[in-house]
Amino acid sequence: MTKRVSVLFTVILLAASSGFAKDKTKPTLPAYVLSARTITVIVDPQAGMSVDNPQANQVAQKDVETALLNWGRFETVMGTPGADLIVVVHKGHKRMVDETIPDPRQNNRAGAINPTNNGIAIGGQHGRQPDLSSGPAPISTQSNSPSQTEIGPTDDVFIVYQGGVADPLDAAPAWRYVAKDGLHSHNVPAVEEFRKAVAETEKAAAKKP
Repeated sequence: MTKRVSVLFTVILLAASSGFAKDKTKPTLPAYVLSARTITVIVDPQAGMSVDNPQANQVAQKDVETALLNWGRFETVMGTPGADLIVVVHKGHKRMVDETIPDPRQNNRAGAINPTNNGIAIGGQHGRQPDLSSGPAPISTQSNSPSQTEIGPTDDVFIVYQGGVADPLDAAPAWRYVAKDGLHSHNVPAVEEFRKAVAETEKAAAKKP
């Protein structure tokens, strides 16, 4: 079986090793986060499907969408066009080096129904997710290999980027959270930490003359 090595989120791995996710000394977010009204959640385009848990990333995506809907600050939309913020999620692997299956269809969803505390939200997306980076195409679209060896984070990853710009994933993120079980179902700690960061930024902005 042919395998290829994909080095994913090198910066994130360095951040995780240095404890960046737990650094609360600089909570201030860019102004565009506070003014954002719409948000979308996508699976990391570089992520493959885990052999042990093929639906891990997509389950995490829906869990994050539900948590954001329950928060109520943003309108959750499907697909990146029209989204003020783009959240990229990547479920951590059990091992630093893991076998995954390339699947470029992870972000091509025809529709979703997400439960919330007060009801459901229904959305739809048509066609292929547009390219979000000017870099090389994900390995999943470059190879017909049935599997690949993926080097990625063992912790869960949640990254917020600005939407409505060219190649959004090539820009510096507005905020990131890398932690064990950060995308845990139901409580989704990453969304709660993002909510706190937004609240802290608004509090700091209110104190400025």
